[in-house]
Amino acid sequence: MAKNKSAGMPISIGIGEKDRTAIAKGLNALLADTYTLYLTTHNFHWNVTGPMFNSLHAMFMAQYTELWNAVDPIAERIRALGFPAAGSYGQFGRLSSLKDAPAEPPKAMDMVRILVEGHEGVARTARAVFLLADKADDQPTADLLTQRLDIHEKSAWMLRSLLEE
Repeated sequence: MAKNKSAGMPISIGIGEKDRTAIAKGLNALLADTYTLYLTTHNFHWNVTGPMFNSLHAMFMAQYTELWNAVDPIAERIRALGFPAAGSYGQFGRLSSLKDAPAEPPKAMDMVRILVEGHEGVARTARAVFLLADKADDQPTADLLTQRLDIHEKSAWMLRSLLEE
């Protein structure tokens, strides 16, 4: 990750450089995971077919809209900590723990499974960064991560419930 550059003025927010660096690195991974899941969800919204088309199309739209709205606060928190936010497909590909969307659209229920795995993966990333933020007494980051965890765990649950017989 690039060094923080604050136009020569040191950052003095009560969180040391080492902790800010680790948290920003983790938040960039979360940003990459979130953006990757956004792209996959939007892809599935466009390409879903079958008897559940209407409900899945609408559900995927609600989820990709939420994910789109999540990337800005994550990136802005990275900036507030004094570091650049990742913002290219190459960076996201290197930083994300999630697989890219399949080249060929899968069947509807396979889409649901992939999205469950995606939301659970983002939750794992957020939880790991939360531990860093909590240890550093970084309440704004911890608050952001708590909100993200709630959303991803609920989304995974709702999607998982579609897979039950």
